[in-house]
Amino acid sequence: MISKANAGDEAAIRTCAQQAYQRYVASIGKAPAPMAADFRAQIAAGHVYVHRNSDGALQGFIVFYPAANHMQLESVAVLPAMAGQGIGKRLIEFCENTARQAGLAAVQLYTNEKMTDNLAIYPRLGYVETDRRSEDGFGRVFFAKALC
Repeated sequence: MISKANAGDEAAIRTCAQQAYQRYVASIGKAPAPMAADFRAQIAAGHVYVHRNSDGALQGFIVFYPAANHMQLESVAVLPAMAGQGIGKRLIEFCENTARQAGLAAVQLYTNEKMTDNLAIYPRLGYVETDRRSEDGFGRVFFAKALC
């Protein structure tokens, strides 16, 4: 089940981000940006949604918000113990459906060039690479998906 995050979810979201992104620290050379995100502010702004199991335990989360004529997908993370069960895909589809309902033309996102799993996953979900550049000290790969 996917629902909007609330202030009480912050600790679980932070834990999920730490666990999901920790494996990239060595290859990037520092903590990926989502590990240092201001989840409190993102939750308060209504930008964070969580995926819970039937018992209400958080299994993953996604951060997105409208920007100009597209939805900006900021981050998505799934607890490593829950990986491979389609949770990340469901969260991304939720973002896309929210963008469609808002009348937005596309979803845009970026990932780190060292996150090779993501570089393979996003094209399979219909995303097209649009740019590569260094930003905020990270090598980033940008993707977009038209929602026609």
